[in-house]
Amino acid sequence: MDITRTMKKLLIIGWVWPEPNSSAAGSRMLQLIQYFQSENYSITFACTAQRTEHMADLNKLDVSSVDIKLNCTSFDVFICSLQPDVVMFDRFMMEEQFGWRVSEQCPQALKILDTEDLFCLRHARHAAYKKNKEMIEANILSTELLSSELLSSELAQREVAAIFRCDLTLMISPKEIELLTGLFKVDASLLHYLPFVYNQEQLEQINPSYGQRQGFISIGNFRHPPNWDSVLWLKQQIWPLIRKQLPKAEIHICGAYPPPKATELHDEKTGFIVKGWVDDAAKAMQSARVCLAPLRFGAGMKGKLAEAMLCATPSVTTNIGVEGMQTQLPWAGEIANDAVSIANAAVNLYQSSEAWQHTSELGKKNAQLLFEQNKRFLNFSNCLTKLLNNLTQHRQNNFIGSMLNHHHHKSTKYMSQWIEAKNNTK
Repeated sequence: MDITRTMKKLLIIGWVWPEPNSSAAGSRMLQLIQYFQSENYSITFACTAQRTEHMADLNKLDVSSVDIKLNCTSFDVFICSLQPDVVMFDRFMMEEQFGWRVSEQCPQALKILDTEDLFCLRHARHAAYKKNKEMIEANILSTELLSSELLSSELAQREVAAIFRCDLTLMISPKEIELLTGLFKVDASLLHYLPFVYNQEQLEQINPSYGQRQGFISIGNFRHPPNWDSVLWLKQQIWPLIRKQLPKAEIHICGAYPPPKATELHDEKTGFIVKGWVDDAAKAMQSARVCLAPLRFGAGMKGKLAEAMLCATPSVTTNIGVEGMQTQLPWAGEIANDAVSIANAAVNLYQSSEAWQHTSELGKKNAQLLFEQNKRFLNFSNCLTKLLNNLTQHRQNNFIGSMLNHHHHKSTKYMSQWIEAKNNTK
């Protein structure tokens, strides 16, 4: 019997409700939902967060949605009744909160952690950047130079412990897999590389030509610190340099949840247009001639740069931006790490139809190499089939995970019960 084709149940415990038009993380979650549905899973999405106006209509996607509570035995009743075959935690914080309850009520369930990006790496880079702004060009934020800071980080200890406690962790960046296996000694059998995925229709879409496009674009959720820092760098240093060479050019700053401090940067006189939310991010990307993503810290794979590749829009970004997204082919644009170099690269791509055409074509080729859906989903299916058929042995091989599960779940269980009892007395 083919275990991957029998009807199974998947429970996703979300950090937030998925918003595919607001963030790369939201799009990624819908891709995972699509995969599990193609494998004949019935899916329930449970979340402690408030529902939002931009969240995906899960009912239309044939996904059940359930509101759950922290530190409450109502979750035990819920999951015991559901009896999922697979539980997927959206970020390590959800595993910390609910992992022990899953293990108690459904010990047979395969536990998967979806990291999106490594929180500990992103936060360590952010902290290093704030301390060493003037040393950014010296590559102070490289993973190697952060090793001691990461090893002493409480956030790293929490996140890596969650990875050990799960049966499998989905990684979006090969660079982060190298960090986990090299620095933190996580066994490769606990990790699976699954980047963004797109079908052939998306990979082969027809895009506007050089002459049909105008202006620059920068896009990203404003609640994501690397994106906000990128916007400020553009406004304060990079855009004035570009505008000096292209006095009539405009840049459209797009993204969900722009705060007042962002909308206040809007300045039509200088062509710095803060548009905020856009209904169709792909259409906005297609209309721009060049995408600017001057990221000074961050982790994971960058959704905006994946979108740029699909839309054949050349991008100018940093070493941080291209991390985990490079192939044997050159980057589909330019890589630069200081304001002057970024501005000059952007102007060159904008003005030179020949340079633009070359890098535009590289975007499509790189996207095929990185994001081809059938290949990535087949590899994931093979991995899951092997795990589901050998789960007992897999867990026995992960002694550190068993040890961490024992100690963490005991302490978390009693703390959660204490919080629940305290809440009930109010």
